[in-house]
Amino acid sequence: MGEQLAGEQNTGNTLNSVSGPVHGSLVQAGTIQNVHLHSHQDIPVPSQLPGSPPFLPCRDEELMKLDRFLARTGAEPPLVVISGPGGVGKSALALRWLHQVRDQFPDGQLYVDLGAFDATGPVPPETVLAWFLTAFGLTEDEIPESLPRREALYRTHTAQRRIAVLLDNAVSAGQVRPLVSSAQTVLTVVTSRWRLPRLAGEGLSVNMRPWDVEQSVQALTSLVGEERVGAEITATHQIAAVCGGLPLALSMIAAQLRTHPRRSVAREADRLGDESRLLRLSVDGDPELQAVFDSSYSSLTAETAAAYRLCGLHPGPRFGPEVLADVSGTTEDEIEDTFDRLAEVNLLSEEEDGSHRFHDLVRAHARATAQLDEGAGESAVTRRFIEWYLTMTVRATDVVHPHRWKLEPHFTTGAPAYRSFASTEEAMTWLRREHRSIRHCVLEAREREWHELVWPFCEALWGFFLHHRDYADWIRLQQQGIDSAIHCGHRIAEARLRSQRGYALAKSGDYAQAMKENELALRLARAEGHDASAATALSQLGRAARDNNDLPAALGYYRQARDLEARLGHRRSVALLSRRVGQVLGRSGRVADSITELSGAAAVLEETGDSVQHSRTLMVLGTLLTRHDRQPEGLRLLHEALRIITATGSPHYAAEVLFELGEAEAAAGRMTESADHLRRAYEHFSSAGDPRAGEVLTRLRNPGPVVDG
Repeated sequence: MGEQLAGEQNTGNTLNSVSGPVHGSLVQAGTIQNVHLHSHQDIPVPSQLPGSPPFLPCRDEELMKLDRFLARTGAEPPLVVISGPGGVGKSALALRWLHQVRDQFPDGQLYVDLGAFDATGPVPPETVLAWFLTAFGLTEDEIPESLPRREALYRTHTAQRRIAVLLDNAVSAGQVRPLVSSAQTVLTVVTSRWRLPRLAGEGLSVNMRPWDVEQSVQALTSLVGEERVGAEITATHQIAAVCGGLPLALSMIAAQLRTHPRRSVAREADRLGDESRLLRLSVDGDPELQAVFDSSYSSLTAETAAAYRLCGLHPGPRFGPEVLADVSGTTEDEIEDTFDRLAEVNLLSEEEDGSHRFHDLVRAHARATAQLDEGAGESAVTRRFIEWYLTMTVRATDVVHPHRWKLEPHFTTGAPAYRSFASTEEAMTWLRREHRSIRHCVLEAREREWHELVWPFCEALWGFFLHHRDYADWIRLQQQGIDSAIHCGHRIAEARLRSQRGYALAKSGDYAQAMKENELALRLARAEGHDASAATALSQLGRAARDNNDLPAALGYYRQARDLEARLGHRRSVALLSRRVGQVLGRSGRVADSITELSGAAAVLEETGDSVQHSRTLMVLGTLLTRHDRQPEGLRLLHEALRIITATGSPHYAAEVLFELGEAEAAAGRMTESADHLRRAYEHFSSAGDPRAGEVLTRLRNPGPVVDG
């Protein structure tokens, strides 16, 4: 849509006087002289709107919002500001809606492309007013020179006329304000990549967002054809994900597929796996996608452009001011100001949790721009981001899981004075919020072959994993860490991560592979003379054997591990292994011995301040008591365990206690309480992909007292 206007020119009749108000008169500002009067029949009815887009999927919500606004508009002149990132479909939405309601504006429709990103610069408002007045039939001689007088003449000419005006691609409120008529019968619609908050506050603001994946698939299906897309729905979803819901990108890909009817959707998806290829995409001579983002980037100040490039090098999709401030050496307030400026141009969006993110393609553009502009410095900045997240992850997990020995990453010694965490809740909140960014750091470090950064992440995330268990993801992550530890020649780290991977494999039911991982970990630890790693491997071998119902083997492994921990003087670890020994003894029918082991373990864990493991030990002991005719005492311990674990904010361990409480309440005949506990346990287990969710669901479907086998 260029700046060409389709308005007719008509000199009309010029009179020097007028006896009263006449519909359609034109009065110059600041004087009652030279009143120009055209007869109603002589004034053209401009019809300048470009054609309505033939297809506009997934914008029903925005169209209904616009309809409701127009229906309830009162005495104020109706003003609509449609904003959003480049390529999101602002102009298409405005045109579709204005064509739908054009019958309500019989006196004409005006259109102008305000040229926010034209090479020659934005169109000044006085030029636009001249075009608009010419479209109403004035000659150039009848149009005053100054902007104020042109504004007044435009307001006079539009007074009491029902006109729709589309001001497309605006750069600022200052450019638009002279073009907004004061008549309540004139609808003015503005589109802009800027949010124009002061202008938007005077009417309706519609901030357009990209489509979600399902909407993107729907759009591609409509553009390419259901038969073609439906046969390759997985590839269609891949394209939708790569495009990040940007209508311009999706329409370009749809055009490519229509142009090449024999090309498979899967082939197109493979070609677009490279973000740079997608940014270079263009159709029929239209500008590349990259040019759309280049134009927004070129409008930024030098300071904001530098922040844009810095954000582009952040490994994850979301980021807060803290990491950018620490990495760049600025303050969080300065970063927040930059975020506001980038959001103003719709290059950045704020999430509900207060973090910020780029649209996927904007992020690709920011990263490509940074790689081009920063040169060799790009790698150093990316590494600083990753090291920041590793340092913070280690600090957070030290608070979440303070009692476990760790292989500290060497470079965190003397690390910068980043903030620390005052409580377990604060540390867990940070880990939950930043988990996706941490995973992206691991992937980025692997891709760049910074192996010395990969395995420390995998070890440090153990505390988070224990509270939020995603077994499949954890198994993959630990394998990446194992590969990096091998590459670094760090055999103790390899043993450590093999035991961590073996734990998840056992919990997932793959006992054979769990045993293999821990047997290898045990050999590595013994070869290195590292008793702590050997004890960990033995304990995990005991867990796999126990869960596979090989109780004699489990008891043997646990006792070997306990002996090692005792020699090392690790009192807490000894207590943990005593609890596991007690569990096996209880399942073997040796109830009295089990109670002795569990009671001693609970006392030590309470003394050492390990509230999570103290709670879990009370849970095991309480469950044992409820199943052996000591229900009141057992239920008391289970409720105490739930109280303690709830305070830690651990959904997985809370689910374990809730399950046992549900079973105990069922055994006591309190089925309502049982069902409530089991439902809550199921929600926690299922959200983490824990196989125990199936066990809980079975109990919910088959309620009744537990028969102890």
